[in-house]
Amino acid sequence: MLAFATGLPGSAHAAGRDPARIRSDPFTLGVASGDPLPGSVLLWTRLAPRPYEPGGGLDPGRYPVRWELAHDPRFTRIVRRGTVTAHPELDHSVRVEITGLDPARVYHYRFRAGPWLGPAGRTRTAPAPGARVRELRLAAVSCQAYHDGYFTAHGRLATEDLHAVIHLGDYLYEYPVPATGGARGYPEGTLPPWFDRETVTLEEYRLRYGLYRSDPDLRAAHAAHPWVLTWDDHETDDNYAAGLPGDDRAPEDFLLRRAAAYRAYWENQPLRPAQRPRGAELRLYRRLRFGRLAQIDVLDTRQYRSDQVPGGGWQQPGAALHAPGRTMLGTAQERWLADGWRRSEARWNLLAQQVVLARRRDAPGPGHRLSTDAWDGYPAARDRLLAGAGAAGIRDLVVLSADVHVGYGFDLVREWDEPRSPVVGAEIVTTSVSSGRDGTARPANWADLTLANPRLRFYDGRRGYTALTVREDSVRADFRVLSAVTVPGAPVTTAGSFVTVAGDPGLRPG
Repeated sequence: MLAFATGLPGSAHAAGRDPARIRSDPFTLGVASGDPLPGSVLLWTRLAPRPYEPGGGLDPGRYPVRWELAHDPRFTRIVRRGTVTAHPELDHSVRVEITGLDPARVYHYRFRAGPWLGPAGRTRTAPAPGARVRELRLAAVSCQAYHDGYFTAHGRLATEDLHAVIHLGDYLYEYPVPATGGARGYPEGTLPPWFDRETVTLEEYRLRYGLYRSDPDLRAAHAAHPWVLTWDDHETDDNYAAGLPGDDRAPEDFLLRRAAAYRAYWENQPLRPAQRPRGAELRLYRRLRFGRLAQIDVLDTRQYRSDQVPGGGWQQPGAALHAPGRTMLGTAQERWLADGWRRSEARWNLLAQQVVLARRRDAPGPGHRLSTDAWDGYPAARDRLLAGAGAAGIRDLVVLSADVHVGYGFDLVREWDEPRSPVVGAEIVTTSVSSGRDGTARPANWADLTLANPRLRFYDGRRGYTALTVREDSVRADFRVLSAVTVPGAPVTTAGSFVTVAGDPGLRPG
C-alpha cells in the first residue's frame, strides 16, 4: 500500500505559531459540518488567508484554533468549547468530532484564530435510533465544474430548510481553469496561472479546493446544513477505475496521484477521522440512520470497480459487459451493503451513489448503445445489487444518482426487457450544479431517450439540484432548475415533482 511516511501531524519540524500574527482573515474558505449522528456532529474549517497560494498564505507552523458550539445563533448558550490545532501537514485544515449531544437538535458553531472570528455555521444531529421521525428533508447535488459556471444552485439550497445535503460526486474537476474562470468570464488575469493546468500533485489538488471553496454560494450551503459526501471520478481523474487511470499514465504513477487526491479530499471535506486515508486507500462507504424513517447507505463506485470495457464510453452491448465477475463495488462493499440491508429497520432505504443504475439506451430499436461507465457497463453487478435488496426484503428503495448533468426519474426493475417486470424501486438522478454550462429543458436526445427507455419517467437537462422530502408514507422529489449558470444569481424553479409511495415502488407525478 502506498503511504505518506512523513509530514503527518506530530512531526517535530512544525513549530507553534501565534495566531495573533495572522494579518488577514484566515477563514476565507468558510466552515462545514458533516455526517450527522444521533449524538454527534463533525465540524470543519481550514485556515487560508490567501487561498489561491500554496499553503493558503500561512507560514508552515501549527496554529491553535478555538471552537464553540451553541444552542442559539447568537452564542449566548454555549454547549461546548475547546481548542484544536491546525497542522501544516494537513494544509491547516481542522476537524472537531463532538459527541454526547442531544439527538435531533439544531446547533450553531464557529471558529476563532487569534483575533479572527470565522463565520457561524448551522448543523443538526440525527434522530435517536428507533425514534419515530415525521419528516426528513434532503437535497441531492453533484458535478460542479468551476470553469462551467456559477454555483448559484448552492446559494439557492442554502435558503431551504434541510436536515442534510447529499453530494454525489465531482465536487471539483481536475481540468485546467483559465485565468478568466472559463464560463464565469472574469477579467483576464483574475486567477493565477497555476490553476490553468490539470491537477496531479498534492499541492495542486489542495489549491483547487481552495479555488472551489472560495465560492460564496458553496460556502453558504456548507454553513447552512450538514453534508454527506461521496466522490466520483473528477476529484481524482476522469473515468479512472480502481488503480487504473482514465488515460495512458502508468498505474504506479496513477496510484501516487490517487493518494494525493484522496488526501486533499479528506483534508477539505467534513469527513470524520474514520475516513482518513491511508496512502492511496480511503474507505468512503458508510451508513447513516435517521430514526426508524430512513437508512442512507453511501457507496463508493470508483475505488473498487472493474475496469471499463475496452473503448469505454457509449457502446453497443456485447458479451464483455456481461462477464459475471465484473464489479462496481468490490466484494467487501457488496457484502457490507447486503448485510446492512438485512439488518435495516428503516421504512425507507436510500442508496447514495454516483452513476446511473437504471438501464439507459441512447436510441430505440436495434443498434442502440449503453453507457459503459455507468451500471449499464456492469449488468451482473447491478443484478446482484437489486437481488440483494430483494433477498433482504427491502420494499421501499430509493436510489440517488448523479454524474450525467441532467435530471432523470426512473422506475427500477429486475428484467429490463420484460414489460411486466414488477417495479422494485425508484431512481432519482440529480442534475449538475454547473457542469455542462446552462443546459436546456429538452436536450437534443430527449425524444430518443424517452422513446427508448419506457422506465424513464422524467428527463430535464437544466442545472440545479433535487429536493427530497421523506415521510412515512412517501418520498417526494422536486427537481429544482436554474435558467442559467453562466451568469450569477439566476432564479430557481421546479421543473417536475414525483412521488414514490411506501409499499408501491415506482414514480408518479407529485
